[in-house]
Amino acid sequence: MTVLIESPQVTEVPQALRPSLRTRTAELDSVHELARGGPGSQATERQHAKGKLTVRERIDLLFDPGSFTEVEPLRRHRATGFGLEDKRPYTDGVVAGWGTVDGRTVFAYAHDFRIFGGALGEAHAEKIHKVMDLAESAGAPLVSLNDGAGARIQEGVTALAGYGGIFRRNTRASGVIPQISVMLGPCAGGAAYSPALTDFVFMVRETSQMFITGPDVVQAVTGEKISQNGLGGADVHATVSGVAHFAYDDEESCIADVRHLLSLLPSNNREVPPYEPTGDPADRLCESLLDLVPADPTHSYDMRAVISELVDDGEHFEVHEQWATNIICTLARIDGHTVALVANQPSAMAGVLDINASEKAARFVQLCDAFNIPIVTLLDVPGFLPGKDQEHGGIIRHGAKLLYAYCNATVPRVQLILRKAYGGAYIVMDSRSIGADLSFAWPANEIAVMGAEGAAGVIFRREIAASDRPESVRAQRIEEYRQELMHPYYAAERGLVDDVIDPRSTRSVLARSLAMLRTKHADLPHRKHGNPPQ
Repeated sequence: MTVLIESPQVTEVPQALRPSLRTRTAELDSVHELARGGPGSQATERQHAKGKLTVRERIDLLFDPGSFTEVEPLRRHRATGFGLEDKRPYTDGVVAGWGTVDGRTVFAYAHDFRIFGGALGEAHAEKIHKVMDLAESAGAPLVSLNDGAGARIQEGVTALAGYGGIFRRNTRASGVIPQISVMLGPCAGGAAYSPALTDFVFMVRETSQMFITGPDVVQAVTGEKISQNGLGGADVHATVSGVAHFAYDDEESCIADVRHLLSLLPSNNREVPPYEPTGDPADRLCESLLDLVPADPTHSYDMRAVISELVDDGEHFEVHEQWATNIICTLARIDGHTVALVANQPSAMAGVLDINASEKAARFVQLCDAFNIPIVTLLDVPGFLPGKDQEHGGIIRHGAKLLYAYCNATVPRVQLILRKAYGGAYIVMDSRSIGADLSFAWPANEIAVMGAEGAAGVIFRREIAASDRPESVRAQRIEEYRQELMHPYYAAERGLVDDVIDPRSTRSVLARSLAMLRTKHADLPHRKHGNPPQ
């Protein structure tokens, strides 16, 4: 038997009372305007009073004018309790999307400190997850503009899970797309791990801080009283901890350099960095190099001046400039193509390698290898720094990180020995024996197990001690060792250096070598991943 169910009566809204599409569009415009405007003028004034820009002002500085497309601007949290149900602003405290930087697609998310102090909740995290996934799928760089108070306490464990999702995506995208963290406010607790997982960290003095436990906790546990900037400010992380790669006095110059860095990087690991035509001839002679570098290996000089002579228009962008200053890691162009330079700095600790220098250079080499940036290594190194503190601090382990990074790198690698290259430091700094494609040396080079003075003291120790003229014998044996094993052509005669070159032709030699190696292809053995020294 069929039972007929009567349909409920539907009351039709008269056509004249229905909102028109034009009315709906006007309503949409007002909602979008409300989302873009944020929490109001008073919150904006408070942000400016702290010396900080608003989230929209930062987005405008980062992207080409009119290019930014926002995703989920109308997203609102769905949490309840502790009064959250009565406060559900649009964006939920984070602006996310994509735009162009110098015409190339870049993704970004930016905390809005005016909303919940930029704290991360479930909806906030899901927006970040979305834009991170899009960046990886599109093969485009990701920039995070950080200005947040950490996890949203009112949302409990869901906020912590949101951070877990960010960390997992940071790790998955590592070496796949460039990831840049820009610290424009506080970043405390577990939130600090996301920037630490990315490729570059920018910080602004006075307004940005990073720490796992804040000053109050430090004082309660250790009794030590310290300010936020003293604990985790920009200068602390740029000079002491090495967490920050760059530090600036204001947000405008900071974000301008983020744009500049992006111009030197490829969009992803399947591309090469963008070419930029230059009016600086590749075969330009560098006459001043003859005067910049003293022939006496005991005299110091500034390696930055050498680098400026070699690269296009004398311009290079140094990474970690204020940390581990005895080694230089910098990005530049030679003949219009991006190149990385790793160089000992004789004016700081005589250019010796130590724990921090090894760490700094190792991660830089790994980054350049991941993103197809050729590496030029400039040597003037007396060896590894001796001493109990270095040995107890694990110089063997940390030095091995740099060795591992070079041995593992498949990008074009060119070594240039300016003066001294002694012992294990010579091997570690991309010698031919660990896989450098080409090695060149200047005519004042000294490549040996150690300096002539130390070598003679070991080899001829008994003879010198037994002589009635020890200083004379010592001087004679030093000169003999230098003439026999340390003359400028010793390594070249044995095929460990490809050529001894005129310093003035160095730029031309590097340009031709890098052009030849541009099509280099090298495969590593199949493996899940290596196990580098930690």
